[in-house]
Amino acid sequence: MTKNIINQKYNKFLADLKERVASSRYKAALSVNRELILLYHHIGTQILDAQSKQGWGAKVIDQLSKDLASEFPEMKGFSVRNLKYMRKFAEEYPDPQFVQEVLAQLTWYHNVTLLDKISDKQIRLFYVKHTIEHGWSRNIMVMQMELSLHKRQGQAITNFKDKLPSPQSDLAHYTLKDPYVFDFLSIGDEAHEREVEKALVHHMEKFILELGTGFAFVGRQYHLEVGDQDFYIDLLFYHLKLRCFVVIELKDKDFKPEYAGKMNFYLSCVDDLVKHETDQPSIGLILCKSKNNILAEYALRDMTKPIGLAEYRLRDALPENLQTLLPTIEELEAELAKDLGDEDE
Repeated sequence: MTKNIINQKYNKFLADLKERVASSRYKAALSVNRELILLYHHIGTQILDAQSKQGWGAKVIDQLSKDLASEFPEMKGFSVRNLKYMRKFAEEYPDPQFVQEVLAQLTWYHNVTLLDKISDKQIRLFYVKHTIEHGWSRNIMVMQMELSLHKRQGQAITNFKDKLPSPQSDLAHYTLKDPYVFDFLSIGDEAHEREVEKALVHHMEKFILELGTGFAFVGRQYHLEVGDQDFYIDLLFYHLKLRCFVVIELKDKDFKPEYAGKMNFYLSCVDDLVKHETDQPSIGLILCKSKNNILAEYALRDMTKPIGLAEYRLRDALPENLQTLLPTIEELEAELAKDLGDEDE
C-alpha cells in the first residue's frame, strides 16, 4: 500500500516536471522565433533603406549574402533568396510594431508562404489572423488558401441576427461557411446523404477541420424521443466558443422550405431535452447540394429558431486543379484505419 502511494506521488511529481519542461521549451521556441522574425525584418528594412539612399542595385544582395554567410557560417538564413524575402517582408510590412505584435507569432516559413501566395494585403491579413487564432501548421494554412476560405467564411444564409442576441449572433454567423468543401471523401457527387454522413464520421478529424475551430462531436443519428415517437438528428455537435449545441442536417437535394421547419422542430427538442440551462440557444445548419438564395431567405425569415443554410461540395464537384491535390484511395484507406470506426457495424 505504502509503495503504491509513493509511486503515485512520484508519477504526479514527474508529470508536473514534464509539463514545466514542455512549457519552457515552447516559450523558448516562441522567443527564438520572435527574435528571428524581428532580425529578418530589420535586415530587410536596412537593405531597402541602403538601396534607396545609396542607389545600390540588386547586386548588393549577392555580396551581402556572401559576407554574412562568411561571418556567420552556422546560420543558414543568409542566402540570396532569403535576403530578397527579407526585403519584401519589410516592404510589405513597414510597421515594426505590427511585425513584433502579430507577425512574430508566425514562423518565417508561414510568413514567406503568405508573401508568395497572396498579393492582396487584406486577404493575406485574413489568413494571418486565422492561422494565429487556430494554430494552423503551414500545410493546413496552404490548404485553407487553396480552398478559398476567405470567400466562404461567414457566407451562409442565416436568420441569426433576428433570433440570437448580439454579439452571439455575429459570432455564430461568422462561424458558418458557404459552401463547405468535403474534398477528403472518396465518394462521388451523386452520393446520398447517408453515404455522406457515414463518410464524414469516418473522417471526423478532417470534417471538424472544415467546420472550423471549436466544434466537438456529440453523435451521429442522435436519438430524440418526443411524444412517444423516435427522431434522429443526422449530426450533433457542441461549439465550445459559442457555448451551444449545433444540429447539422445533410440533404442530397436542392433546398426545400420544409427542411427549415424540420430543423426548427429539432432545435426546439434539443433546447428542451439536451441543452443545459447554462448553454446558449442551439443553432441549426442545413447542408444541401444546392440552394436558391431567395427561397432560403423566405424559408428562414419566420422560423423561431436560429438556422443557417449552406451548400456542400464533394470531390467530383471540384475543379481539376484542386482534385489533383486530394488524397489517393490508398491514402484514404490508411486514414480509415486511424479514424472512427463504422458505427453501423
